[in-house]
Amino acid sequence: MTATPMIAPHADLVAVDTAHRIDGQMPVSQVRQLVGAMLVAFAGVLIFLAADGLTLPMRLALMVFATTLVCWTIFDLPETPVALGGAAALAVTGAVDEKAVYAALGNDIVWLMLAASVIAAVLQASGLVERLAFRLLARFRDVNRLFWAVTLAIFVTAFVIPSTSARAAIFMPVFLGLASTIGRPGVTRALALLFPSVILLSAAASLTGAGAHLVAADFMRRSGGAAPGFLEWALLAGPFALMASLIACGLILRFFLDDADRRFNLDAPAASAERRPLSGRDRTLLAVTLSIVVALATSDLHGIALPIVALLGALVMASEKVTGMPFRKALKGVEWNLLLFLAGTLVIGEALLSTGTATVLADRLIGAFSLIGKPPAWLVVIATIVVATFAHIVIASRTARATVLIPAVALPLAGFGVRPEVLIMATAIGSGFCQTLMVSAKPVALFGGMEPSAFSPSDLLRLAVMLAVPFITLLALVALVIWPALGFA
Repeated sequence: MTATPMIAPHADLVAVDTAHRIDGQMPVSQVRQLVGAMLVAFAGVLIFLAADGLTLPMRLALMVFATTLVCWTIFDLPETPVALGGAAALAVTGAVDEKAVYAALGNDIVWLMLAASVIAAVLQASGLVERLAFRLLARFRDVNRLFWAVTLAIFVTAFVIPSTSARAAIFMPVFLGLASTIGRPGVTRALALLFPSVILLSAAASLTGAGAHLVAADFMRRSGGAAPGFLEWALLAGPFALMASLIACGLILRFFLDDADRRFNLDAPAASAERRPLSGRDRTLLAVTLSIVVALATSDLHGIALPIVALLGALVMASEKVTGMPFRKALKGVEWNLLLFLAGTLVIGEALLSTGTATVLADRLIGAFSLIGKPPAWLVVIATIVVATFAHIVIASRTARATVLIPAVALPLAGFGVRPEVLIMATAIGSGFCQTLMVSAKPVALFGGMEPSAFSPSDLLRLAVMLAVPFITLLALVALVIWPALGFA
């Protein structure tokens, strides 16, 4: 089986969008531009003329926030330039000090993500994860057991590799090897659905599993709460991420494979091409990786901050004498686009908090709801989770969703008596459900954009519909029952 990853998943959509016309006159793209311009104009009138009791910095912060939201959703502009443009606009208008823009690049979250990206680049270039996965999966001789093993193998990598896109790229050769070995179209389709689904769902287990988690931790600290560390996040979110991944695997096995496919015996080991033993350098790389994970998990014990631990680990990993990869080469694998995007969204989030805008939004939302009565805490939590779960249909970037939903939904709703940290974390984890459409997440686009196509958009939508209710129910159960038992609520 041969497959070519889709380089630009939006290209076909843009072509179709431009060609499609309404009533044979105006292209849909122009309609989107017109609607976006009207929304921005309406937001400007509402914020600067209709809303009362707001200071000028509050109005400016709200206007930038609304404009970036329209740019991400209606105009469908690239996330990073929009975030950086919003940060620059806040500085130019005086809503935040210009030093805040520069300081964002030095934020500990950005440094943590930078170091984690270097570690991921070294692992990706070494091929160690692929070889370990092949060696593990070679032990399973029927499709049913193989799928469960794949799920667990992908889940473990969430604690080491910070980018879902990087994990998708790393596991693509594993998928291709398994698909070609098994040689059954139905199994290939199910595997193509399984890999991105578990990659996205398992990311919730790790603090560094997604940029949205780091944004959430920053909001927790800036709003006066305590952000969970690496180990605490894993304890709070790990069980949910594991159960959600297993549920996805079970649904795919049950509804996308028939009994013959599930029971199909693998006559040849799935890892026939990867039987060679691990080299000394592989063992060194594995030992260093495990040491980094342990050091991150025990940060509260040794007192060294997570970014420093990750940075020291990255320096060791990117040492040519230790792992064989020069530091400059490792830096080429860093997702600089994501780092700059994080920096820009941090400035926007800081503006909403430092100007008092988020507090005003919370007060006014509570005042509006007080007219119909105060909702119970459990309803507030569930409503937050539902909004976060389906927000990916409107906002493609997970980090952008967190930047928008935390100040606009989580923090205001916390005024009804729910701890802000609970709603912030529920929002960050809920935003990880992003597999309804081909363009909802990069891992989905990567596996779905192969030629020939491994699965169809209808397959993806069908899985998302089946998975949505268990996902929401499980996250609500964790937030309302498990987290209070652990002292987090």
